Amino acid sequence: MSTIADNSLQAFQWSPQPNAEKLVRELVSEFLSKNSFAKELARRMKDETGTRFYDWVEVIVLPKSDTTAQKIREVGYEIFHDREGEHLWINPLGMFPRIALSSATKGSQVHIKVTSVVDFADVWRLQDKIEGEPMAPYRRVRAWHENGTELWAAERWGWLGMDLLNSKESHAIEAHRVLESFLTRPRDFEDDTEGYAYASKLIDASPLPTDMKCALFFEAERRYWQRRNRAAQVQKARQDKLGLGWGNHDHHTYRCSRENFKHLVAVWEKLGFHCRERFYAGREAGWGAQVMEQTNAGIITFNDVDLTPDELMGDFSHDGLKPREKLGTVGLWCALHGDSFNQAGMHHLEAQFDFDSLREQLEREDGVKTMKPFTNFSYLRQAFTEGERWKVSEKRIARALKNNWITEPQAKQFREQGAIGSHLENLERNEGFKGFNQTGVSEIIAATDPRKHVG
Repeated sequence: MSTIADNSLQAFQWSPQPNAEKLVRELVSEFLSKNSFAKELARRMKDETGTRFYDWVEVIVLPKSDTTAQKIREVGYEIFHDREGEHLWINPLGMFPRIALSSATKGSQVHIKVTSVVDFADVWRLQDKIEGEPMAPYRRVRAWHENGTELWAAERWGWLGMDLLNSKESHAIEAHRVLESFLTRPRDFEDDTEGYAYASKLIDASPLPTDMKCALFFEAERRYWQRRNRAAQVQKARQDKLGLGWGNHDHHTYRCSRENFKHLVAVWEKLGFHCRERFYAGREAGWGAQVMEQTNAGIITFNDVDLTPDELMGDFSHDGLKPREKLGTVGLWCALHGDSFNQAGMHHLEAQFDFDSLREQLEREDGVKTMKPFTNFSYLRQAFTEGERWKVSEKRIARALKNNWITEPQAKQFREQGAIGSHLENLERNEGFKGFNQTGVSEIIAATDPRKHVG
C-alpha cells in the first residue's frame, strides 16, 4: 500500500517551463503584429473580460520545416498525431497550446478555443462558412486573414485533432440528447450513492465516444454551477459579449463526503479520467484531494475530501473511506449542501485570467469582490471571489446538530443567513506551470470553513 501511495505522491512533479513559454509567446506576439482583428480581440479580451489572448490559444499552425520542429522539440514538445503532410505536437511538461506543422500552410494560423463557434461568428458578424457539423466533436470558423496569417475559432467536444468529421461520424443528434440527459439528470437523492449510480447509467447508455461524453458532461456541470453563483453569471456574461463562453476553464473543483469518494472517482474514470497528483494539507487541516485529468476532453478535476495522514498512504481514491464522527471543512460543506456531484454542484470553477485585471474589473464594474490571494507566485496566482451563500435545508441542519457537527449558534446563523456554497476562482498561470500550490490551497480550505463565518 505504501508503495502505491509513494509513487502517486512523487509522480506529477510539475515545474515552470520558461523556455517553452518564451517560444510560444514569441509566436503569438508575431502573429498579433500581423493580424489586426486578432490584435483588437486581444485588447478587448483584457479590457472587457480580464483575460489574456495567449490563454485562449489552443493550436498554432506553422509551415512544416525541420528547423521549426527542432526548436519546439528542444522546449519539450512531442509529436501527438502524425499524418501525411502534417504533424501535431503537444507539450506534456506544461499547459501550452498544441503546435501543428503543415506542408499545406504557407503563413501562420492561430486557433482560439471557444464554447460555441456559432456564438463567436454571431458576435463578430463573420461571413466565412462554419466548418463541421452542428454538435460535432470539432467545429471551426475562420475569423480573419491578413498578411499571411489566419485567426480561427474552434469548438471542441473531446477531440484534439484537426480533422473534421462527416455527418455520420459527428453523432449530432445523439450529442444533443446526451447533453439534455446530463443537464436534466436528478441531483437530489435521499441516498447520495443513488445519484452516482444514476449518472453512471446515463453515461453507459450513450453510444457516444467517451471523450465526447466527458466534454458534454462538464458543459452541463458548468451550467448548473453558474446558475448558483452570481460572480460566475457576471463573468460569463462579460465573456459572452465577445462570443467566448468558458473556453478559458482551467479545472473544476468537487467536494465529496468520505463515504462517496470512491464513487466519485469511479464516475470520473468511466468518463476517461486518470489520477494525477494527490494533495494532503497536513494533520491539522484534515483534508486531502485527488487531481484527475481527461486529456482528450481537456478537463481537469480537483476532488476534495476529509482525510487523515494514515489514509494518504493507501489508495484512498479506489479503496474508499469510512464515515467518521468529526467532520472537517469539506465534510461539513457536503453535510450542509450535499456532494458536489449531486445536489450542491461544483464548489468552484477555476478559469484562466489576467489576475489583476479581473480583480479590478469585477469590483469596479459589478461590485464582485475578491478574497485575499492564496497563491502569489510569478508562475501561479490564485484567489476566490467572495463566497456565494446558499440556503441550508432544515433537514440538513437538524442532522448536523444531532451528530454534533455544528453548535446551536451555528445552526441559527445557517438558518438565517445560509452557508457559503461556491466561488469563481481567478487564476493566472505563467511559464506553462501545470500544478497547484498545496500550501495555498490548504489555507483557503481552512478560510472557507462555514463554522468560521458564524458571528
